[in-house]
Amino acid sequence: MLSRLAAPILGIPRPAKRVIVLAVDASLCVLTVWLAYYLRLGEWVKISGEGFWQPQWAVAGSLALALPIFIVNGFYRAIFRYSGLAALMTIIKAVAVYGLLYASIFTAVGLEGVPRTIGLIQPMLLLLTVGASRMLARFWLGGVYQNQLRMATLPRVLIYGAGNAGRQLAAAMANSHEMRVVGFMDDDDRLHGHVLNGLPIYSPADLPSLVSSLHIATVLLAIPSASRYRRNEMIQQMRRAHVEVRTLPSVSELAQGTVSTSDLRELDIDDLLGREPVNPNLLLLGKAIHGKVVLVTGAGGSIGSELCRQILAVGPVELVLVEQSEFALYEIHQELLGRVGEAPVILHPVLASVRDRHLMQDIMRRYRPDTVYHAAAYKHVPLVEHNPVEGIRNNTLGTLVAAEAAAAAGVADFVLISTDKAVRPTNIMGASKRLAEMTLQALSAAGSQTRYSMVRFGNVLGSSGSVVPKFRRQIQDGGPITLTHPEITRYFMTIPEAAQLVIQAGAMARGGDVFVLDMGSPVKIRDLAVQMIELSGLCLKSPANPDGDIEIRITGLRPGEKLYEELLIGNNPSPTSHPRIMKAHEEFLPWPQLRARLDALETALDATDLDAVEALLTDLVAGFRCESDTPGWNGTATALAANHA
Repeated sequence: MLSRLAAPILGIPRPAKRVIVLAVDASLCVLTVWLAYYLRLGEWVKISGEGFWQPQWAVAGSLALALPIFIVNGFYRAIFRYSGLAALMTIIKAVAVYGLLYASIFTAVGLEGVPRTIGLIQPMLLLLTVGASRMLARFWLGGVYQNQLRMATLPRVLIYGAGNAGRQLAAAMANSHEMRVVGFMDDDDRLHGHVLNGLPIYSPADLPSLVSSLHIATVLLAIPSASRYRRNEMIQQMRRAHVEVRTLPSVSELAQGTVSTSDLRELDIDDLLGREPVNPNLLLLGKAIHGKVVLVTGAGGSIGSELCRQILAVGPVELVLVEQSEFALYEIHQELLGRVGEAPVILHPVLASVRDRHLMQDIMRRYRPDTVYHAAAYKHVPLVEHNPVEGIRNNTLGTLVAAEAAAAAGVADFVLISTDKAVRPTNIMGASKRLAEMTLQALSAAGSQTRYSMVRFGNVLGSSGSVVPKFRRQIQDGGPITLTHPEITRYFMTIPEAAQLVIQAGAMARGGDVFVLDMGSPVKIRDLAVQMIELSGLCLKSPANPDGDIEIRITGLRPGEKLYEELLIGNNPSPTSHPRIMKAHEEFLPWPQLRARLDALETALDATDLDAVEALLTDLVAGFRCESDTPGWNGTATALAANHA
């Protein structure tokens, strides 16, 4: 309350402030005379001076002496919020001079109706009250002034949404040291022009002008119940205003407790690219997991770790985490331990490479999983392109090792996490994954008791290989954003949605199925970069806007990189019982023929004969075109032979 009273005072012109302080000092002169009479007589007397006592003379004398002395000593030139010991010493000296003169008149000389002791008591009271008033002003106005300075430097924000979440957020940010809320925006035109908790409510259509007039830096999106489509509309509207957008989680994430500033997060690009979620089929989710032993390879990776989270929620008896990275395995194991709670789920963290045949056989025999999700893979296209031997060993032969070990242990379901890069691949990573698919198709057709299936989808947002975290880092560093080609286009899906669909697709398998996830519409990566720049409150730097903030720099396609990705080799997908899962029909070689080719491929890899590897991949994988200039694919294997000897 005091701070609210002080804030307007700081904005008053200095001459007016001096008049106010002069009036305060005059009031203190009157007050201290009144108090001095009480201390002397033990009763309150009227300042008007009725009866024998004549306090009006003591008041007049105090005003006539004190105010000129105070003016001469510069009392009304000082800035109270900065006053300190020097100002206090000035007050003591001035009141001492005043006290000497006042005592001389009313004590030494005397005046009828004014007790002589008033000349001694009143100056002491005046010293105390004037000094206290200056100290109070210093601490009160100084603190408010510093607070105003701090508030003035804070980024000014608007809250989009004047509902319950918006009100709670505004209350939580009332004393925020990070940003200052200056108003609300809301779609309800009945609220426009009204005031909520002291803050005005504006129309979202006025945002461009508000950014200029109110110096808005950020908009906080506080409508957690809005649909994904509606949120996208709001975000697109805010993009044009060049403000940073931060958001609250969804209603399901805010189900417990009240809204606080810690709930705010940066706007993830999946808020733009993600789709309205489809409610999962609970029967499909639990079919291969509930009450069973489940094993996940690559459990520490982006997809593998999310699979583990969702599998744990369905209720397996045991969950086996197979991962070759010690740190990644430790991280996911510790996270899952915190999620287990009272649920009777046993976690088994296992350090292992899927290429180790004997170890994989031992793991499968020891834990006897009912379902295996094979997510272990090298997926970074340029790295695999420069390390083709390791990439093929891990992605193709590692899949074969895991699949055969699963079959030998009597695993019921084996689900391979595949990629859209397996379709008519132009890089080693895609070719190795397509060959892994063909391996499972051929094993299934050969009569394996294990149901092998593959789930193929595109890029997932936020994974270790996603462009989104890379772009975000580049924006934070001030740019430029590096892009390989202005027309490069990709499919995107959120990690949780991809993992959920993988589980449901695997539950529909009959053996040898290639499932393809509905990825929605493809996204041009340049548009994605522009959106991220604008949603950070910055502008694209271009020839048309040379004063922009972040430049997009084209670096050229990387080895093996395609402009456009595809999800199907053919054009004849079949629908399934799930609206976002299709079933592809892809050709493959019979197992005896493929086995012989795989043996030849392994021999070529052992010898680091990259020419033979290239020839085998070209012959085996439909549509494979080697577009890499990596040493070894042009007939010279010397550079890589030294690394893999």
